[in-house]
Amino acid sequence: MTSWLVVGLGNPGPAFASHRHNIGYRVVEELARRMQLRFRVVRGIRAEVADGRIGPPGGDGPRLILAKSRTFMNETGWTVTRLLAYYKLKPPQMIVVHDELDIDVGQLRVKFGGGDNGHNGLRSIRAALGTGDFYRVRMGVGRPPGRQDPADFLLSDIPASAREDIDVEIGRAADAVESLVALGLDRTQNVFNS
Repeated sequence: MTSWLVVGLGNPGPAFASHRHNIGYRVVEELARRMQLRFRVVRGIRAEVADGRIGPPGGDGPRLILAKSRTFMNETGWTVTRLLAYYKLKPPQMIVVHDELDIDVGQLRVKFGGGDNGHNGLRSIRAALGTGDFYRVRMGVGRPPGRQDPADFLLSDIPASAREDIDVEIGRAADAVESLVALGLDRTQNVFNS
């Protein structure tokens, strides 16, 4: 079975944990919880990694290497290139899970390839790899209200009133990752792209 690197984008440390920009971290944490895995630090790579197979213990389901960079968002590419080399994987074997301003809350999109759309984490990864040919699970966080700066919006806590809905969406994004590795892009897009 194929191995997949699943990178959740975010910023490290407790000060950022409940920010909109850290929603990618939350999705890989949900996948690790489902797979009963614990994250460990990989020396020399500046990442936390959990590694296992989807499905029953001892089964031969797809292998997921779940990763959270321990660098800040705009340096994620450094970590991603080292993770791909360490696990001997190519960019098309990677799924990046991230927040997306241009998608409304409660919606997600799964795609392969594309630009960075102003997302610093994607920009860093694309620059480091020299390609955008990897899968993305894009979780909608919506546009900031009024004239609020998008960076301030992304680097602010998800309001208590929206947390329950966001938790549901984190579960859906984790479902989309599992679907992508098991069923492929077309079938996953048919189900999850809203």
